[in-house]
Amino acid sequence: MSLRIRTIARLTGIREATLRAWERRYGFPRPERSENNYRVYSRDEVEAVRRVAKLMEEGLSVSEALAQVRAEPVVSVPTESRWMDRFWEAVRVLDAEAADAVLDEAQAGLGATVYCDTVLVPLLREMASRLDVAREHLASALVRQRLRRVFTGMERVGEGPRALLACPARDHHEGGLLALGVHLKARGWRVTLLGADTPAEALHGACAQVRPDVVALSFIRRRDAEDFVPVLSEALRACAPAPVVVGGPGAREHLKTVFTLGAQYAESAEELIAIWQQARNAQNRP
Repeated sequence: MSLRIRTIARLTGIREATLRAWERRYGFPRPERSENNYRVYSRDEVEAVRRVAKLMEEGLSVSEALAQVRAEPVVSVPTESRWMDRFWEAVRVLDAEAADAVLDEAQAGLGATVYCDTVLVPLLREMASRLDVAREHLASALVRQRLRRVFTGMERVGEGPRALLACPARDHHEGGLLALGVHLKARGWRVTLLGADTPAEALHGACAQVRPDVVALSFIRRRDAEDFVPVLSEALRACAPAPVVVGGPGAREHLKTVFTLGAQYAESAEELIAIWQQARNAQNRP
């Protein structure tokens, strides 16, 4: 993927004017030209600029840093780690455009499920431990927006089983639900995504309309038993007779209750599909 000089400036912290001055004086970096005659940079050039910037922060002059970068072979760092480090750095300075540009770069060349599993979902998992509230809100919104764009941009393949996906009432964290939707859609499932904070009445109406083969509910918000039981019970009544599979840390804390009430629990798309297959096989037995 080729990136414009404005984006590179945001990602590296080096001003556009400085990058152009380096190019004129040192022949570094060496951008290509787009059809519109814009400077565009490869991933290797971007990484080299980042290395120069880091060495300059450590006290080297620009010429010394350039000489060292040119002399040393590029250290092989897992690409996903580089993307994540750059995303966190952009979020740290509240630069939403730079953070979004990192997500753009990471997405190039990756399939939808790989992009979810190696970049987007790991970012979601680390946010709470890395960021304060303001930065977590910024980062979460960017990743959830990207997950939704990935999901809606996928073409449906085939006429597989139909799944209805939702977060229960007062649960606003839909990242895991979106990732599940991506995986099911990639496997040919027909997915209806209701999203966050879905009350029981809305579940009932959607199930009556869609008639799903399975309903998946993502409980991220942690609840005590007095709150969890009525929410899940209402959801089960609203979705009947469709089987309901729940997931997320908010459900994991109440597994005995989940099974007692008649739902199933799954940690992944693979487990959800296995549960659905078992239920279908049981219905087909004479």
